[in-house]
Amino acid sequence: MSLKKVAVYLSLLLAIGSFAVVGCDPNSGAGAAKSSDSLRFIPMGTAPSGGAFFDVGNAIASVINENRGDAKWNVQPSATKGTQQNIRMLDKGEAMLGMSNAAISYFAARGEGVWEKPYEIRAVATLAPNVGLFIAKRESGIKTVADLKNKRVAVGPSGAGFETFLGPLLTAHGVTYTDAAKEFTPVAADYTTAVQLLGDGNIDAAFVGGAIPVAAITQATSTMEIQFLTFDEEVRKKLIADYPFFNDATIPAKNATGQPTYKGLEQDLPAINVGSMQLLTHSNVSEEIVYQLTKIIWESRDAIVARHPAGRAINEQNVARDVGTEFHPGAIRYYQEIGLWKSLNGTE
Repeated sequence: MSLKKVAVYLSLLLAIGSFAVVGCDPNSGAGAAKSSDSLRFIPMGTAPSGGAFFDVGNAIASVINENRGDAKWNVQPSATKGTQQNIRMLDKGEAMLGMSNAAISYFAARGEGVWEKPYEIRAVATLAPNVGLFIAKRESGIKTVADLKNKRVAVGPSGAGFETFLGPLLTAHGVTYTDAAKEFTPVAADYTTAVQLLGDGNIDAAFVGGAIPVAAITQATSTMEIQFLTFDEEVRKKLIADYPFFNDATIPAKNATGQPTYKGLEQDLPAINVGSMQLLTHSNVSEEIVYQLTKIIWESRDAIVARHPAGRAINEQNVARDVGTEFHPGAIRYYQEIGLWKSLNGTE
């Protein structure tokens, strides 16, 4: 069912009194429900398949639906181009939840960079680190990020907004993020397509990011010998110091069970969290709806972990952590009730 049909359906239900749904101000541009259990559908934007946002978003949606109790709503995830599209969908009322990269939402909330206005997005939960990594074929001779100069590199789906963090990251390594400079050729491709292009020799390297493990990297290492590109360590430390959305990260050679994280990765690799994964909503969504969603996510976090290891980031040290986007009052209320808000943010 299309979103337009969903809207019509909800309007009809309202008219006959089956659900107590109150629509948003038509001039506000944001889809907001204003009752605690009234929604039939909660559209959720994730990301292209092959990346962790898609998998984690679907895991969260499934767990919410399985643990909603008597609530009359249903979260419906859909594949999108990623954060940038999700934020615009939230703004237009085409989604009520959206997966996001904290670096991109940081600028969207402030109307800076590529964003033409401040967007009224609000955080529901801070999720797993979005660990960025460049890969190439081992036979290519490309070993470091600085080696990407004059190379063809997959940089994520068109319109996803990855230039927000890839621009400063590459520039700091002496690589200008623009094909106009004739120094670097960015190729728009989702992670699955990027691996295919890499295997066929149509690109020299690919950026892949997400919660570890990323399905596309696992796919790549199963079909070819992969070189995991290294960051200049001094540059990496400076990027982390200079940008609020960059954080230290390490890709372990082995996972928690002692198995290789990725085939061919023989030692821990220093990396960068290029913007933590977030779950976003819009400021106009009702406090009660967001409170209930937040409660289900927290209380069902083990079920999310069972579907994707990134669910482990839904913990006392991380889920309510401020990474630059204001939290929704409904989420704050729940985190205050369980004592996480003050411990992570220093305020009641």
